[in-house]
Amino acid sequence: MMVNGETLGPWARKAEALYDNAYALKYRERDEALLEDTTYRNSIAWLQQVCGRFHHRIDVLDLGCGTGRYFWGVNNARSLVGFDASAAMLAEVRHPVRADGITARELRLVPGDLAAHTFPDESFDLVYSIGVLAEHVPLDAALVQRVWRWLKPDGRFAFTTVDPTSPDVPQTLPRQLASLVLPLTPGGLGRALHRRLMAGGMYGDERWIREVLAGTFVIETLEQFRSDVHLHGRCVARKAA
Repeated sequence: MMVNGETLGPWARKAEALYDNAYALKYRERDEALLEDTTYRNSIAWLQQVCGRFHHRIDVLDLGCGTGRYFWGVNNARSLVGFDASAAMLAEVRHPVRADGITARELRLVPGDLAAHTFPDESFDLVYSIGVLAEHVPLDAALVQRVWRWLKPDGRFAFTTVDPTSPDVPQTLPRQLASLVLPLTPGGLGRALHRRLMAGGMYGDERWIREVLAGTFVIETLEQFRSDVHLHGRCVARKAA
């Protein structure tokens, strides 16, 4: 399958298949119910706070925007680009939740594969992703390098992850043993073991986040929070020179 001239990779094909029209409609209906959800409102407040770190109008990219669930949390934006692999989800953005609260002067939707799509260098002041990276799409060094290129000088990358100790992550015996051995395993073997525990970036603990950002970003804030399902990491990092 191709979107915008790109052949969709495995993660994008999975998203396109899973998030079909029926699913997208239910997902969009869920947006309305979330308005009363504490975790959701906290995420909106966090995004607003991140936008508030800039003292000028900003150009923003939402990686994995879905139905535009978080668009109304973007403040002080000159432009907002919503990127997603699912055309059905993007179709629901025509009527997003809290449309009256979306203040971006320009809104553009882009379908494509996060692993293959590219934007011009230094296009954005802020790239954010909530509930996507290290959850549905791997957070790895290759992705981080691409985001770094897309950001303007002093731009910020804000994202959430699922921590591998989250209660919903199956704590199999091999995973439990690896977790016990990891603090005692130095060097390359320790890094390889940690990478296996992170499933190559499908989970992200504090160590993983610091390692994939090292050399390209300066971490401003890094914290944990709990949703009704997961234990998450939440990070804001500034582009290093």
